[in-house]
Amino acid sequence: MKLKNMFEKDINRNINGVVKVGDDNLDSVQQELDEYIITRELRRHFSTFLENYTAALDQPTDKMGVWISGFFGSGKSHFLKMLSYLLENKEVNGKTAFEYFEDKFDDAYMEAEARRATGVPTEAILFNIDIEGKKKNKEAIKNVFAKVFYDHLGYYGSDLKVVHLEQFLDEEGKLEDFKEEFEKRRGKSWEEARARYRFHQDGIVKSLMAVCEMSEDAAKNAFKGEDTNELSIKNLVSDIKKYVDSKGKNFRLLFMVDEIGQYIGNDSDLMLNLQSLVEEIGTQCKGQVWVMVTSQEAIDEIVKVSGDDFSKIQGRFNTRLSLSSSSVDEVIEKRVLAKNEEAASLLEMEYNKEQAVLKNLYTFSDSVLDIKGYTGPEEFAMTYPFVPYQFKIIQDVLSQIRKHGNSGKHLSSGERSMLSAFQEAAQKVQDKDETSLVPFYNFYDTVHTFLDSPIRRVIERCQSAAEHHDGIEPRDVDVLKLLYLVRYLDDIKANVDNIAILMIDNIETDKINLRKEVQASLDRLYNQNYISRNGDTYYFLTDEEQDIARDIKNTPVDTAQIIKAIGDTVYDDIFTSKRFKYGKNDFSFNQYVDETQHGAPVSGMGLRFITVAHDQAHNEMWLMNQTFSNPEAFIVLPEDNDYFNQLEEAKKIDKYVKKQNTSTQPETVQEIIAKKRREMRQLESRAKDSLEKAILDGKVYVGGESINVLAGNAKAKIEQVLSKLAEHVYNKNYMIETNVDSDADILKILNSKHQQMNLDGLNDEAMEEVGTFLETRKKLNQPTSMGEIQKRYQDKPYGWKQIDIAAVVARLLVGHQIELKYGGQKINPTDRKVIDYLRNPKDVDKVQVSRRIAVSEDLKRKSVKFLRDYLNRQDVPETEQELVDFTIEQLEVLKNHYQDLLNNEYRVKIYPDKELVGEADELLSEILSRKNDNDALLSILIKKQDDLLDSQEDLEVVEDFFKSQKSVFDSARKYLSDLNRERDYFFDNEQMKQSMEEINSILKMDHPYNQIKKLPELVQEAKGEYSKLLNEKLENLEAQMDRGISEIETKMQEMKGTNSSVSEGLSFLRQKKEAVKKNETLTQMDAAVTQVNNLVNNTLATIQRTIDVQNKVNQTPPNKPKKPYVPPKKVEHIYRGVLCPAKLVSSVEDVNNYVENIRKELLRLLSNNDGVRIE
Repeated sequence: MKLKNMFEKDINRNINGVVKVGDDNLDSVQQELDEYIITRELRRHFSTFLENYTAALDQPTDKMGVWISGFFGSGKSHFLKMLSYLLENKEVNGKTAFEYFEDKFDDAYMEAEARRATGVPTEAILFNIDIEGKKKNKEAIKNVFAKVFYDHLGYYGSDLKVVHLEQFLDEEGKLEDFKEEFEKRRGKSWEEARARYRFHQDGIVKSLMAVCEMSEDAAKNAFKGEDTNELSIKNLVSDIKKYVDSKGKNFRLLFMVDEIGQYIGNDSDLMLNLQSLVEEIGTQCKGQVWVMVTSQEAIDEIVKVSGDDFSKIQGRFNTRLSLSSSSVDEVIEKRVLAKNEEAASLLEMEYNKEQAVLKNLYTFSDSVLDIKGYTGPEEFAMTYPFVPYQFKIIQDVLSQIRKHGNSGKHLSSGERSMLSAFQEAAQKVQDKDETSLVPFYNFYDTVHTFLDSPIRRVIERCQSAAEHHDGIEPRDVDVLKLLYLVRYLDDIKANVDNIAILMIDNIETDKINLRKEVQASLDRLYNQNYISRNGDTYYFLTDEEQDIARDIKNTPVDTAQIIKAIGDTVYDDIFTSKRFKYGKNDFSFNQYVDETQHGAPVSGMGLRFITVAHDQAHNEMWLMNQTFSNPEAFIVLPEDNDYFNQLEEAKKIDKYVKKQNTSTQPETVQEIIAKKRREMRQLESRAKDSLEKAILDGKVYVGGESINVLAGNAKAKIEQVLSKLAEHVYNKNYMIETNVDSDADILKILNSKHQQMNLDGLNDEAMEEVGTFLETRKKLNQPTSMGEIQKRYQDKPYGWKQIDIAAVVARLLVGHQIELKYGGQKINPTDRKVIDYLRNPKDVDKVQVSRRIAVSEDLKRKSVKFLRDYLNRQDVPETEQELVDFTIEQLEVLKNHYQDLLNNEYRVKIYPDKELVGEADELLSEILSRKNDNDALLSILIKKQDDLLDSQEDLEVVEDFFKSQKSVFDSARKYLSDLNRERDYFFDNEQMKQSMEEINSILKMDHPYNQIKKLPELVQEAKGEYSKLLNEKLENLEAQMDRGISEIETKMQEMKGTNSSVSEGLSFLRQKKEAVKKNETLTQMDAAVTQVNNLVNNTLATIQRTIDVQNKVNQTPPNKPKKPYVPPKKVEHIYRGVLCPAKLVSSVEDVNNYVENIRKELLRLLSNNDGVRIE
């Protein structure tokens, strides 16, 4: 059966592929209504709209906006137009719009809602705002609404001055008369002339005079008045409401605006203008006037881009419908591809017969989308002669053509233009039978006329070449068309396999042969520069792209640049580590590609990649010899990999682009160069993938042998290769069986003896290796530094870590198998800087390492004998190191003891024999200064043994002093110091002076040890004499206090009443009498005498002042002659003990000074008093 006989409707009938908002041709309208498909998606949108719209018929509302959003071709304009037909419900060729829709509603409730919505009188103003509103300003939206509204009323909406004239005449009922009069006078209708009314002003004035019975001046003023084209939103909405009210309560007026989102763009002024207009319409008209708009973007996105606060407009546009082309296949299947019953049965039989073949035909490689063939016989029958994947791909193709070509912008990628595309493609195969299919390149002819001329020229030139057999075959033209269609698609990779699938035109196609034919076509097109290739992907080239591609192909690139790019990719991207971790070791390695080194050279092993550019890449013997004689691994990259060509192409593009001054180039060329830059990055990325695969497939050579290395990825393989290389190069690395992690671990080894750690088996082989090396060097009398040891054992064949080498040497040091010297001085394992000596690069070259010399048996024997005598201990060790450690430990204990005496005893106070202790300390310091050299230490110990014994004997009395006599010595010294502070009191006490002299004599002796026992008795005698003096002082003071109290009490009798200050003074004096009994020193007694004297004098003075005040108040009565007031004399009292304190005078000068002090004190007292009484 021929395809054209399969369709339910004539495949050659006229289908309006693109529905235009302004197209009101009745035949077109009838076809639109008759063939309109309510898809699953549209069914939901109709339901939402009708529910909100009919609700407003019962209840006034200000939510009268409908926002229909969707991308180009989603059917939003078509949907808006269908709503206008349905709601106006006009009759089209004998049927109302609702009657056309009646059978399309499969939901009784939706049908009832639609019937109700179409039952009210409605007028729709349907317009494309981009066409109607050419001039844009802040109020462009309002102006367009005004124009279409007044046009709808029959006025000339393009000019408000004319509108106002027509409104006036209409309100006066004279508009039709005016039109007749104007046509009579001017010879043309008013509708024809009003657009150019300025040229008909005389006719307008005369017509007004005739119709409205105006004077000429009045008519001129009426038309030439101050009216302008300015109109406020309020006035416009007022006119709209007036019109709606004139039509009755149930009347509805619909403003149906296409592409308002595109018109507004990101202009916040236009968005604000729309908000103000819709807000006013909603407020004033209460749901009788609706505003329905279409936009590519949803209202939320428009508001977000425009900024400011547009919450009000969102409230008005409460009905929001978002359309897509998800059901485009449903529309095409029903409008274009619907089959008759006979054809449907035949096709289902054909599918069941060829099911396996069809499934194999449509299997795409590397596709992103859910691109598929047929799922079953029903789908095959519905979509035949097309394949389901074509519905999805053609949408993207049309969308991309529209985006990238100026002419292509006339295309729409939704069901409207796709109707034309599928109808035209089906027409091309209508005379074929049921095994035929539509190849994808057939869709090219649908878009051909809409393409830019540079695109068409390429295809036409290729067509001409095919016709003249100029290196191109007819099939090549179809392949080129196909490559253009998929030019901008990211979802299908244009490789040979996918292109072959897209070229299938029959169920019985041999896919293998087709692939060969397609590959041949691609090769011819590539050679003729119609297409380019990036990896296995092919691209259509425009004329300009062909020129640039040709220049790039001819751009020379040095092989060294490609080798460097390979190195950058491998070592900076695929395997970025500059050191290789082998166990706990980190090995640096040299990095090569062919003969080019990548990065700085290092010692140790190396990794070399051999590329197709290397002249020895195929020489197996050379490869084995090189890896045998050098510590390197070779990875030979296979030839059948595109990495080299990909990087070469990328470098050519890079070199070409850098030569171009793009700023001066045409925009199209700039876009091509930018595309080439992207292609370069893709090539580099693809080259990386190719290199990873090449590394996985590469042949490996290590140690003169070809080895087999299997891995899951390139990085893992490189790691395995380096591991094999490290095992080969560092073949003595195994000797370090236990690694250390930090300096703390080395310190544990150095302190292992004190911590009783067991180091047996800890890297014994490594210790033996280092020990043997040092022994050899010692025999050859060659000095060895720690730096040399570090360098030797970090290098091959050892490869030990620096810290592990330090640990091995530390263990040899602790085991007394080696000696370390720094600056000629032997280093002890406990030295605080020993870690630096083993590891610090600044120190290791200054540290000498050598095999240790053992101490002689004779010296050990003498040392043991001496220490037993000196320390009075029999447990002295006899082995060398234990003996040395014991010696150091015991001598350091003694030295610390002497240091403690010097620092804590002799430094604070003067004690006897400090020099002996200092000499002993110096002697021990001299011996211990050799502690880092076993032989030297024991030798000086024996040399100084007599000095040690003499010192020990001399210090016996010193040790006894600090154990038992120090407290008596300190007590006597303190008492003598206290007495010396009051020495003047004892100048005439011979017994006291004698006791003090004897105590002082003992304390100052160089060796007072035998005399210290006398100190307690001498101190006690002095204390007895002192007590006598203290008691005498107390008796005198008490007598003085009694006299003072008596004098105060006598004086108080002269005073009338009491005085608190006097009472307090007397009370304190009595308390003081008891307190002084507790005084322990003569100085305290003298201080109390002064205090008592001052208290008595002050109290007596207070009493006298009180008496003087009382006498002044009791003056002589008025009838007796007054006697002059004579104030009493002011007398200061002082005791002899205060005025003349006890003091020893021993010279004329002392006497003069003593007397002079008494004179000064008496003169001071007289300066403020009338007299001084000495008591």
